[in-house]
Amino acid sequence: MVVVRVPLTPDELARGQRLGALLREARGDRTVLTIALDAGISPETLRKIETGRIATPAFPTVAAVAGVLGLSLDALWAQLCAPASLTTQDDDGERLVS
Repeated sequence: MVVVRVPLTPDELARGQRLGALLREARGDRTVLTIALDAGISPETLRKIETGRIATPAFPTVAAVAGVLGLSLDALWAQLCAPASLTTQDDDGERLVS
């Protein structure tokens, strides 16, 4: 049996980049190792998600990392689905979605 992966769309790739950035920002000064182990995933998997190399991680993986970081899945999804033009930064560098 041959498995063929369908290439990701530009939107999926961009969403993966935004997911990685949001998780990296929420991690703050905590180490990749600490967050990954607490979430039950490998540090390399978390690194790949944060850098966008895994643009479409499995839902349980995202849920586990979000839980460790104290992120609401609803809020995370809302930020991921917001058009890039609606995402801006305030004077403190915080992301705002209008």
